[in-house]
Amino acid sequence: MAFQGVQLQLSTAYHPQTDGQTELVNRCLETFLRCMCCDTPHEWSKWLPLAEWWYNTNHHTSIQCSPYEVMFGQLPPIYLSYLPSESKVEVIDRSLQKREEALKLLKFHMKRA
Repeated sequence: MAFQGVQLQLSTAYHPQTDGQTELVNRCLETFLRCMCCDTPHEWSKWLPLAEWWYNTNHHTSIQCSPYEVMFGQLPPIYLSYLPSESKVEVIDRSLQKREEALKLLKFHMKRA
């Protein structure tokens, strides 16, 4: 690093301002969670898996693809909507219907943002 004239600025969890990439990711995820949790802020943690999926499957200009593509060597799978009563198992049917409702809410808030 010294031969190339690069000066390292190490960051800590308590001072992420020295790491621009961490700041950017934090800002994106904060915006995402703020949109999804504006009505019920105490339920922010239930949105973390979708926030992670959103971040990892979106195109990043710095690497010219998504992190998912880098990791698995292919495009993220295409999402197929769940049709009610498609599953014969009631618990799975309810769970997948809740997922569909959450995704509709997610799309609404992302368009609004």
